[in-house]
Amino acid sequence: MTDIVVPTLGESVSEATVAKWLKKAGDSVRKDETLVELETDKVSVEVSAPEAGVLSEIVAGEGSTVSIGALLGRMGGAGAQPVQAAPKAEAPKPAPAPQATAKPSPPSVQRIAAEAGVDVTGVSGSGKDGRLTKSDALALIEQRAAQPAPAGAHPPLQARVVSDREERVPMTRLRQTIARRLKEAQNTAAMLTTFNEADMSAIMAARNKYKDSFEKKHGVKLGFMSFFVKACIAALKEIPNVNAEIDGSDIIYKNFYDIGIAVGTDRGLVVPVVRDADHKSMADIEREITELGVKARDGHLKLEDLQGATFTISNGGVYGSLMSTPILNAPQSGILGMHKIQDRPIVIDKQVVVRPMMYLALSYDHRIVDGKEAVTFLVRVKEGLEDPERMLLDL
Repeated sequence: MTDIVVPTLGESVSEATVAKWLKKAGDSVRKDETLVELETDKVSVEVSAPEAGVLSEIVAGEGSTVSIGALLGRMGGAGAQPVQAAPKAEAPKPAPAPQATAKPSPPSVQRIAAEAGVDVTGVSGSGKDGRLTKSDALALIEQRAAQPAPAGAHPPLQARVVSDREERVPMTRLRQTIARRLKEAQNTAAMLTTFNEADMSAIMAARNKYKDSFEKKHGVKLGFMSFFVKACIAALKEIPNVNAEIDGSDIIYKNFYDIGIAVGTDRGLVVPVVRDADHKSMADIEREITELGVKARDGHLKLEDLQGATFTISNGGVYGSLMSTPILNAPQSGILGMHKIQDRPIVIDKQVVVRPMMYLALSYDHRIVDGKEAVTFLVRVKEGLEDPERMLLDL
């Protein structure tokens, strides 16, 4: 038998949740084939088969919390026999009955039972391997509530039953981390937001003119994000405090430009990092952003993809946001919010014209970035976007 254990999960990560088994006991597997997905508070981790053979036993079921080195399951050679699960009842019963071999209930079921004051230890249900499901737990709660109370017993507390009108779902580790980090940023930083707007005519014209030849040569589409990355880097070089961070009573100035790009996924918001973006071409930046976006949506980001950004760009415009105040991605001191491009009337040379405009928002830590520096930074970004030749000429 070969043990399948929880691998090293990365810096500062000590435990994970078993999110999904892709194989069941008795299945044949190839070497390096993914067996199970783990979810940490930062990324999802895939655990692969160390060798070809048969998945003999699943020890840690879905929803279990496991630490580094913990046993997830066991594998045997091609002729290995799976550990047999307890046989299921042929017909569903109105209420689950106690069974010594019952598998542990999922956390959501345990929470419902605890709220109702019902002990489900050793109770089997209609789920896989006899596990208790949410509907089983609700049926058991109703059954217990209908039973007459023993003489002299205190009346039971009113059970909170999850009905068709609502559902209580435990937060994922990623969502808990997002919530904690955002609240920490609000509690720690003296956060302030300044606004400006940019005329996107020049960038849109350049993109329309060169997008076909750009994609043909580089194999990637020319988007807006590479323009914003380059504009922000130019502004960060002029206003280095926005690229710095506070560590206790010290200021750490970063002489490199690792730009975080906020990506929305069905698991929550993640911020993969484009490393040394100042040394990369626009094609390199667009290609890397595309690759990171695909990895984020597929849940294949690694810890190193998310660590160490010096500044973040968040594009709420893809969802239709016209204006927002982005929250800092601690311990960074600045984040730029992009928004929807919308035709608006503006005055140019005393004439009212219609131009594609975008509101820009810079949230910054006022402990390290002064108002003048924040405004200047945003003006430099605006100038770079409205006159892209300035970035090419390093002006």
